[in-house]
Parts: sequence; structure tokens; C-alpha cells
Amino acid sequence: MNTNRKVPVLVTGGAGYIGSHAVLALRDGGWPVVVIDNLSTGFRFAVPDAVPLHVGDIADTALLARIFAEHGIGAIMHFAGSIVVPESVERPLDYYGNNTAKSRTLIAAAVEAGIRHFIFSSTAATYGAPDHSPIAEDTPTRPINPYGWSKLMTEQMLADTAKAHPLNYCALRYFNVAGADPDARTGQSTAGATHLIKVACEAALGRRDAVAVYGTDFDTPDGTGVRDYIHVSDLAAAHVLALEALLAEPGRSMVMNCGYGRGFSVLEVLDAVDRVTNRPLVRRLEGRRAGDPAELVSDPARIRATLPWQPRFDDLHTIITHALQWERRLQQLRGSDQPAAG
Repeated sequence: MNTNRKVPVLVTGGAGYIGSHAVLALRDGGWPVVVIDNLSTGFRFAVPDAVPLHVGDIADTALLARIFAEHGIGAIMHFAGSIVVPESVERPLDYYGNNTAKSRTLIAAAVEAGIRHFIFSSTAATYGAPDHSPIAEDTPTRPINPYGWSKLMTEQMLADTAKAHPLNYCALRYFNVAGADPDARTGQSTAGATHLIKVACEAALGRRDAVAVYGTDFDTPDGTGVRDYIHVSDLAAAHVLALEALLAEPGRSMVMNCGYGRGFSVLEVLDAVDRVTNRPLVRRLEGRRAGDPAELVSDPARIRATLPWQPRFDDLHTIITHALQWERRLQQLRGSDQPAAG
């Protein structure tokens, strides 16, 4: 098998946060890329001008069939979906509809079109509240919120489909994704986003009065939740390497954690933002949110053994610096025409 063969890749949700970084990583690597996004949370400016953007829904099977045929799609990277844990507790059926049912439609359309490679944006929320940390892939999957269940159900659909059809897949279970493209081509742009580092950067730039700390009574060293933060560009690079692995071994499917194996508490992250900006953030202590486990830290041994993945930005200071750089660019773009991601 020629692993240098670069098939056209359809990126669902490619105008969103992680998807737009994957588009850049694919383009930088010379892959032909196509995007489908309904722009409910994504942005046109996040998709480079040279990349075809189809505005539509992944549940639109006629549109999918046309895109597959028109662009000769050979692989799918699936990022489209809803991602807010507390919202999933409040609106579970929306999450099962958007994340699970629509993924089923996308997988079925891929099988129908003979597309043989599928990379899925999964989550550490599939593990729920594990009994131990760090978390390896053989840790029992016991989600504690509808978001985690919606993603785990899609993983199961892919596993069953791969047994019945000539399709291999890689499910990448993300830990906490943060940061932005080092060249400020794209970043987390959603208004009202709940990602801690983005919220903290907005507060540091005066766009929020304070940062809410949800839960100070967890069984952690300082009482606040501990998470494994991974730079979004390192995560995007892992997707490209996973695609190369699927092409190289068509009979092999994979499930892998994406994290650095190091956890930081909420207060540690806020302290780090203070150091980067030399300005103390106002912290507002609040109760726990529904569905939040105390600690989620990855064991990244499998991905490091399976892929030639060498993270470039595995440093909290760097992650925060890039996130701040993107927030400053967003401020500049407000009220003006927003340029393409380039």
C-alpha cells in the first residue's frame, strides 16, 4: 500500500473550531479537502477560500451523495455535532438526534458510496467518571451524560459497520481541546463558548467580568476539576496521521485517546493565564455543573505507540498564548469583514 496516496477528504463541521484546524492540517499536508457545515456554530471565514464549502446538513443524503461523487471523496473526518455537556443534560434528545442519528445517516451514506476510511471526533466523556487516572482506552466506558453516550453510540455503530462492510475507522477520544492555530488562521470563535481557556482569555481581554469556577469541592488537590488540555493543532496533526494509518492498513480500525497525560486544575489554568497576561482574573466560585467528573487525564501510550505523533505545543503557557493571540484577532475582526483563513 502506498501511504503517500492522498485521497480527497470530506471534513464535516469543517467551519467549526476543531474541524477548521483539521482542514488547515490537511491542506498544509497536500491533501485535497472539501467541507460540509451547516454554519450553526461554524464560520465561513474559518474555511480557506481554496477549499470547497458546502453549506448543508450531514443528514441530507442527496447532498452527501452529490459531494461524494463531485469530489471523488475517499475518506471522511467527522467533526459535526453538539458538544456542550450541561446542555446535553438539559436537551438529551437534541444530542442523540444531532450526534448519533445524523452520524448514522452519514455512515450509511459513506457505505453506500464505497468510502472506506472514516475518522471520528469522539471524546473522553465516553469514560464518564473513571475509578482511576490516567485513563487508558481499556478503561470501562460508562458515560455520565447524554453527550458522552451520543458519542459512544456512534463509536459502536462504526465498530459494527466495520465488521460488516469494507470500511475502517479511527475514533479519537479527545480530552480538553484548547489553543488556536499558531499563525492565527483560525481558532475558537463561537460566542458564549464554555471552554475554560477561551473564557479565561476573553476575561483577560476585558470581554467578561469574571471567570466562573464550577465546583470547588471535587476530590482533587485544590477542589476544582482537573483536565488534560491538548493544543488543537497537535490534535489536528493526529487526525492526519490517523488517516495515513487507515490508508496504510485498510483492514485495521483504531480507538485512541488524544491528550498529553498531564492534568491541570481549573485554578491552575487561571493562575497560568494570570502569568501570561500579568493581570489577575476575577474568579466567581459557583456550584458544580451537571455531568462534570472530577478528573479526566489521558494515558496517551497507545497513540504514541501507534502513530508517529510528536506534539509540538504540549505546554500550557503556549496553549494560552495562542488562544490569546486568536482572541485579539477576533477583537480586531469585530465590526469588519472577516477574511478567509488562508
